[in-house]
Amino acid sequence: MDLDFTDEERAFRDEVRSFLTENLPRDIAEKVSAGKELERADFLRWQAILNAKGWLATTWPAEYGGPGWTPTQRHIFSEECALLGAPRMPPFGLNMLGPVLIKFGTEEQRREILPRILSGEDWWCQGYSEPGAGSDLASLKTRAVRDGDVYVVNGQKTWTTLGQHANRIFCLVRTATEGKPQEGISFLLVDLDTPGVEMRPIRLIEGGHEVNEVFFTDARIPVANLVGAENEGWTIAKYLLTHERTNIAGVGYAIRDLERFRDLAAQITRDGRSLAENPVYAARAAEIEADLEALRITNLRMLANTKDGAAGGIESSLLKLKGTQVRQALQDLYRSALGPLAAPNADDLSENELAVPPDAARAAPVYFNHRKLSIFGGSNEIQRNIVAKELFRG
Repeated sequence: MDLDFTDEERAFRDEVRSFLTENLPRDIAEKVSAGKELERADFLRWQAILNAKGWLATTWPAEYGGPGWTPTQRHIFSEECALLGAPRMPPFGLNMLGPVLIKFGTEEQRREILPRILSGEDWWCQGYSEPGAGSDLASLKTRAVRDGDVYVVNGQKTWTTLGQHANRIFCLVRTATEGKPQEGISFLLVDLDTPGVEMRPIRLIEGGHEVNEVFFTDARIPVANLVGAENEGWTIAKYLLTHERTNIAGVGYAIRDLERFRDLAAQITRDGRSLAENPVYAARAAEIEADLEALRITNLRMLANTKDGAAGGIESSLLKLKGTQVRQALQDLYRSALGPLAAPNADDLSENELAVPPDAARAAPVYFNHRKLSIFGGSNEIQRNIVAKELFRG
């Protein structure tokens, strides 16, 4: 699949490919290709390489340390990183908090926090969901009561991705109970070493430790850590979610997964012919490819209509909805193609002459892990409601 890029855009793509080929650490790329869990040091090593090049915060304007790229350049960079096995950088500081501070933060907050995101001194995580407030985020109950120059915070956050690596968390907290639920929410920055803040691991279905729960017990947080005005956090939350949902679409990684399936299907033989010639698998792959091409073009078109790298309104919901469906379908197809080879310790299986791919043992865990895509960032059912309300209003 190739879009109709200009000569300048093709030259930029060549520059990106050359940079990745020369600078992406091989051991990190091999981990990514094998579906293995990356360590904190892996992320920080790649982050330092990108930051030195000035290609880390791809959606930030140049005045704050970003490359100042066009939407097409960001699209190209994302695809090439995925295809060559570069790790997907944790989005919480770079793609979520950074744009929020640039739009809603004070100059002092931008001056203090943005450089520390780029350098890796601060690793941020997200405190949105709660046990009783997931897709219905406005029902959150974590309270922040003002006491002079601090907020006293009590409550619980859950599904805190990569929080075990983080030293800071941005949270939605309830600062008022009058009026509509959305009207009493504020956006607060919290140091995780603050007394009264505790993080506990959550084990996922495939056995990994990717998410956590965070407890706040009389944690005292400076009022200076408030972003925007008190009780106006819902506006910030919606803005941040457009960045999160656009990022979840993962177009570049879906393209990589489709190519990976094709390579695998060409090697596997069943009933005397390759899996690529099997009409059932060929039809499923063709259907996914058509959806992916439509998603890819739609993603680029929507990004071209924004200034900050995130689709607004129902567009971000559409990208999240379709992008997660495509990625889950690809993981299901890959696992199905491997059959019993996807089982752990399948090295001694001899169903056919295929050498077990290095990521075979990770196929089932990755498949299970990707079930989360249609839940986090606002479940797909909620995204359908958002789209329906907008399209059928009036």
